[in-house]
Amino acid sequence: MKVREPAGKGPIQDFLSRMAREHRVWLVGGTAPIACSDPARIRSACLVYDDSGQRVARYDKMHLFRFTAGDERYDEARTLEAGERPIAVASPFGRLALSVCYDVRYPELYRALGAFDAMFVPSAFTVPTGAAHWETLLRARAIENQAYVVAPAQGGSHASGRRTYGHSMIVDPWGEILAVQPEGEGVVLAEIDPERIREVQAALPAHANRRLN
Repeated sequence: MKVREPAGKGPIQDFLSRMAREHRVWLVGGTAPIACSDPARIRSACLVYDDSGQRVARYDKMHLFRFTAGDERYDEARTLEAGERPIAVASPFGRLALSVCYDVRYPELYRALGAFDAMFVPSAFTVPTGAAHWETLLRARAIENQAYVVAPAQGGSHASGRRTYGHSMIVDPWGEILAVQPEGEGVVLAEIDPERIREVQAALPAHANRRLN
């Protein structure tokens, strides 16, 4: 039985719901700013809509980014409130794990969800951290979870002078990069094949071999 999420309201959520319904697709949209109990901050949410436009999952970013390098300084805790728990949702395409940007540095978040078929990481990595770590982190999460990684990423120069790294990417369960868009507007496409997941898990039964103590 599909779990029904309370429907959120607002221009972004209404748009995502309408696009999913009109195009008869499942849509993962992230991130969306969601009001919270603290009027000075928001939640940074990854939302999932089914092909009827119904919101079926909401994940709020748990790990807040802090970074200093020369003149670049970031502290998301000033404007964001952290989420409390990891989320995965059942879909016709398998079990989907949700996360946002900086979360990708914390493998325990995904381990807490158990087995899943694909994980989503909508992101806006800075250029310094992206160039150093983005591809490595995505491939590592794919390999250790033996799942696809779908990582849409904001890239380019912003009005504030900040630059984001881009490199939207899809990675398969063996860690192979299937598609990448380095920067700029575009579409990144790849097939998520359940047989490929089973093939990788059979060749290297890492989940079965895992020891918890």
